Amino acid sequence: MKHDDLQELYCSVARTWSVIGERWTMMILRECFRGERRYDHFRYKLGLGSNVLNDRLRVLVDEGILDRVQYQEHPPRHEYRISDKGADLYPVLVALMSWGDKYKNDVPPVRLIHRACGHEADPRLTCTHCAEPVSWREMTAEFEPDAW
Repeated sequence: MKHDDLQELYCSVARTWSVIGERWTMMILRECFRGERRYDHFRYKLGLGSNVLNDRLRVLVDEGILDRVQYQEHPPRHEYRISDKGADLYPVLVALMSWGDKYKNDVPPVRLIHRACGHEADPRLTCTHCAEPVSWREMTAEFEPDAW
């Protein structure tokens, strides 16, 4: 199965991965969540060639994850801002970071600080009904007909 075929499957994971599963996409989004918006920054920080960066940004804009906004007229220059749809990917990035902190780094390279209280945050997946933390062992999946 080709990567592009994932978007045709009746599976939310497959369809999401068809958009964010390319290896540089989450790194670009990481930079956006750090507050970066400019093409030159992405290129410098990530060391990407123009062809790869242009393609990734185009997909993110076409998918509505980033908004391309002109900030200068002469010459025309644009920046990339996280849309509401893109902001909903923050928990995905945090989950990847948490996994990497646990299994790939002896010392986590980043600490997340909750602005409201000023303390280090430990984001968790919780039940929206009872607010209890949940893990995959405490969940049951109920599949729709024809789900992949």
